[in-house]
Amino acid sequence: MLRKRLVDLSNQAYQRDIVMFSDFLNLNELNILHTTPKDQFSTRYETFGGYDTAERQMVAFLPDALCYDYFYPMKTVIIEPLNAKFSETLSHRDYLGSLMNLGIERSRMGDIIIDGMKAIVFVKPEIADFITENLTRIRHTTVKTSIQEVTEISYEAKYEQIKGTVASIRLDTVLSLAYPMSRSKLTAYIEAGKVFVNGKLITSNGYHLKEGDFISVRGLGRIMYEETLAMTKKNRCMVTVRKFI
Repeated sequence: MLRKRLVDLSNQAYQRDIVMFSDFLNLNELNILHTTPKDQFSTRYETFGGYDTAERQMVAFLPDALCYDYFYPMKTVIIEPLNAKFSETLSHRDYLGSLMNLGIERSRMGDIIIDGMKAIVFVKPEIADFITENLTRIRHTTVKTSIQEVTEISYEAKYEQIKGTVASIRLDTVLSLAYPMSRSKLTAYIEAGKVFVNGKLITSNGYHLKEGDFISVRGLGRIMYEETLAMTKKNRCMVTVRKFI
C-alpha cells in the first residue's frame, strides 16, 4: 500500500507539474521507496529529514519541468524545561511517548534530537501549533515549547571516531569494529532485517561498503564508514568509523 501511495504521489507531481511530498518515512518505508523499480515512478525524487544525517525523511517527487526552489513542508518544535533546576534527564522515549500521547501519528514527526536539556522535533507544519498548545509536561518535568523554521536550526550530530583494522570492507567486519560483540550476534542482527545502509535494508553479511555509507542498526545505533587509511603488512585494512552518540 505504501508503494502504491508513493507511485500515486509521483503521478500527481507529473500530471499537475508541482512538487508532491510524502509524510515522514522510517527506515523500513525508505527501503520500500529505494527498492521500487525506478520505471514505476513518473518523476525523480529526493529525500530530506531536516538535517544531513536524519534517519526519518520525507520524499519530494519532482516534475521534470521544475525550475524553481522548493521547500519541504516541515518545521521544528523546540522543547525545553520550564525550570532547568527542577528538570529530569529525559530520554528519546520520554519525548516520543509524550508526543504520541497527544494523539499525533508517528508519520507526522521526523527525528527527535536531544541536545543537552532541550529536544528538537521535526514535524509537519499542521501539527506544530497543536504541540505548542498541548505539550506542557514530560514525565514529571514541566516544559515550554517554541516553533522554529528548519533553516534556523544548526545541528551537527555528535560522534566518536573509531580507528581499527578489519579483514575487508564488509558490512559485518565494519560493524564488529563499532560494536564489539561476537560475529554470530552481529550476523543475527543482519539476518533479522535490522541493518540498513543509506536507508536500504541489507541482509547480507558480505555487503561491500563504500566510503561515506551510513549504517543504522536497530537497537544499537548508527555509524558511518568514513574511509580506508592504509593497508597493513598483514594485508588488513586500517579504517575509520564514526559512531554517533
